[in-house]
Amino acid sequence: MSMFKYILRRMLAAIPVLFGVLTITFILSRMMPGNPVLASLPDRFDPADYEAAYIRLGLHLPIIVQYFLYVGRLFTGDWGLSYVLAQGQPVWDIVIERFPRTFDIAIFAIIVAAIIGLKTGVISATNRNKWKDTLLRGFALVGVSIPIFWMGLILQYYLSYQLGWFPTANYKTAGIGDPPPVTLNRIIDSFLSGQTYLVTDYLHHLILPVACLSFISIAGITRQTRSSMLEVLEQDYVRTARAKGCKERDVINTHARKNALIPTITVIGLNFGGLLAGAILTETTFNLHGLGEALIGAIQSTDYWLLNAIVFLTTIVFIAINLGIDLIYAFVDPRIRY
Repeated sequence: MSMFKYILRRMLAAIPVLFGVLTITFILSRMMPGNPVLASLPDRFDPADYEAAYIRLGLHLPIIVQYFLYVGRLFTGDWGLSYVLAQGQPVWDIVIERFPRTFDIAIFAIIVAAIIGLKTGVISATNRNKWKDTLLRGFALVGVSIPIFWMGLILQYYLSYQLGWFPTANYKTAGIGDPPPVTLNRIIDSFLSGQTYLVTDYLHHLILPVACLSFISIAGITRQTRSSMLEVLEQDYVRTARAKGCKERDVINTHARKNALIPTITVIGLNFGGLLAGAILTETTFNLHGLGEALIGAIQSTDYWLLNAIVFLTTIVFIAINLGIDLIYAFVDPRIRY
């Protein structure tokens, strides 16, 4: 099977998944406590205003009709309006404005976590049951045990409030503007507009959130890399390479590490998807105004339309990540064919 046919088949298989997630999210959102009509109205209103808002939001229709109308509009590019949280602003505008910030902290965090996690996992495996292995395994155990919001608060308190090294919250310094929205990515747009000082300020604000997210992921990647390396180091071809007189560094880097990457790549990919979801707590802690923070606001205000759109977009990202992981396998291991 060619790679094109494989990608096409996976995309077709993703359609039922998207519809399933969309349907479940739609139904569960309607079962949430709260009233979006009341949330969209001022504190004092007339009964006529309530009735008009109820009809305007389309909630007077049977739920099955609401569902098919929503799905029909969604797949034609109309993601609806955020009547509650953003007072009539298009949902797509909210999502496309906030998603790049969530993506930025997730991609930086997974890059840092992958680099450190792969290195520490290899060191742990090559020093099995020695003090380095014990230390790194203890570090990994701490990493998977710490709640992400607690980690964020600790970093804020010591590195921001006590030492003043980093900003405590937000994604930019107060009073600093935004670059012209060309790609909607703050870093790229800042370079395109020549305002490189915006990049420095933005990255300075992202250091603590990225450190918080990456610390949690480093632990899982380290443990998986160690486990895969220990398994590979017991293989016959590794013993043969050592018997032929290959240097231990070459045995590890050339023969062992590459073959141990397959399961680790899976963990890295799943961690990246998890970071996009885990960024919800981090964004709330550091007030980054990202997609996760919008999701919390949509849940609290029973904004059905924004909530459904964020979950739908997250599902698409997860599917794309899983597909990307499977395609990377072929580049890492030439024996894999599609």
